[in-house]
Amino acid sequence: MVKETKIFNGVLLEEEVVFTLDDLSRACSVETETITLLVEEGIIEPVSDDADHWHFSGVSLQRVRTAIRLQDDLGVNLPGAALALDLLDEIAALRTQLEAMGKNLRNK
Repeated sequence: MVKETKIFNGVLLEEEVVFTLDDLSRACSVETETITLLVEEGIIEPVSDDADHWHFSGVSLQRVRTAIRLQDDLGVNLPGAALALDLLDEIAALRTQLEAMGKNLRNK
């Protein structure tokens, strides 16, 4: 029996990575207007307050890509995508808490 090996490619982004509006739109293959709509909907937040020179954290890249996938693949509107992303964030936080609790119980 031959064991099949799968290779996955990815990019790890830290919160310290900063994208300009143009960089983020290019990285996500969307127009800058789409990014503006996502900001207005609260899906992403610029790390700078100057609306003429927005900058975004690396986390924004993943959130934009997920929002676009939700829209394209599932037909979810922007408010629905915002809610889905908030729920995914909450699930991730709860999993982190559960993992920490499990480690604490194993160490006792």
